Amino acid sequence: MPESDLITIGAFARSCGITASALRFYDDSGLLAPAGVDAATGYRYYAPAQLERAVTIRHLRAIDMPLDKIARVLAADPHTAAGIVDAHVAGLLQRTREARRTAEVVKAALGEPAGRRVATVRGPVLAAAVEQILAATGIDPDLPVLAGVRVEAAPESLTLTATDRYRLSTRTLVPEQPGPAEWAATVDGADLSAALPEIRSAHSIIIEAGEHSIRFRTADGVVRTCRTLAEPFPDHRGLLAALPAAPTHAVVAKHDLMHALEQQRDRYLHVTVAADTLTVAGTGSEPATTLSAQVTGPDSALVFGFTILHPAVATAIGPDVRLDIGGPADPVVVRSADNGDLTTLAMPADPAVVDDENGPRR
Repeated sequence: MPESDLITIGAFARSCGITASALRFYDDSGLLAPAGVDAATGYRYYAPAQLERAVTIRHLRAIDMPLDKIARVLAADPHTAAGIVDAHVAGLLQRTREARRTAEVVKAALGEPAGRRVATVRGPVLAAAVEQILAATGIDPDLPVLAGVRVEAAPESLTLTATDRYRLSTRTLVPEQPGPAEWAATVDGADLSAALPEIRSAHSIIIEAGEHSIRFRTADGVVRTCRTLAEPFPDHRGLLAALPAAPTHAVVAKHDLMHALEQQRDRYLHVTVAADTLTVAGTGSEPATTLSAQVTGPDSALVFGFTILHPAVATAIGPDVRLDIGGPADPVVVRSADNGDLTTLAMPADPAVVDDENGPRR
């Protein structure tokens, strides 16, 4: 390559997001040798084609991969390299789980005060409810509280709620033993997800509230701590209370509706409810699917994002789901036809925006 096509180490460092000193270290380690070195000054120069390798090294270092493993990744074929990365991440997760357990032991040895008892529930029941509700959490850097699950305890109930502003799911459990008073907090969703294996394997879970955390304690003494979030949770109760009465109701087999949704490949789906039928159609070449349904009320036609409607249906309980349908801009309420303690709201999309993105329906 002509020397004029090479770039200085400083310019290359800015392009790949690695400091010049780190680039020198990677050169000395044999991971990323410069394309040329000035014999008189010792200045290192890099080729633009080396940028991808440099960025890969930066990403692997960001997940704490040691240099010898990085060298193996860079020398391997794509399949083998992916396996090395997956194994490394699995090791990180295992070490994180072990660190959490060790931290609980240390805090107990230091005399951490017991938290306020919130409720006692069966572990598998709580784990299933958390998994259902986590499907409605969101990822928004400006609103980190949307990644949390609202936990509300009352003398006779334990309610879990999550929303990403396009979906809202709420599930109510009856505790084995209620707590002495009402309590509420928003729990970090990632922490809850990490705690699920221990929660699911325990016959019963005692939920305790700390100052900035919530603890799940088993009869065997296993404790998992999840952080609580300080930001205010959206007014989900106000949203539920403000829902207008839905004029149209449709009951359809969950398995059939899931299959109809998954047959389509488009980002947005048209859902039409008419006498005794529910039809799912996309904008592409896949044929529409018409299902038998129990329908009461006027016909209705709505548009949904696949990523909004599919999880709402997938987390429903039981063989049938019920859709309570209001106006074209109102959220549709998705619930189990024979068990209404899990309720999910799914916001329809604006048909005009969908048509602009997908083009006219075929």
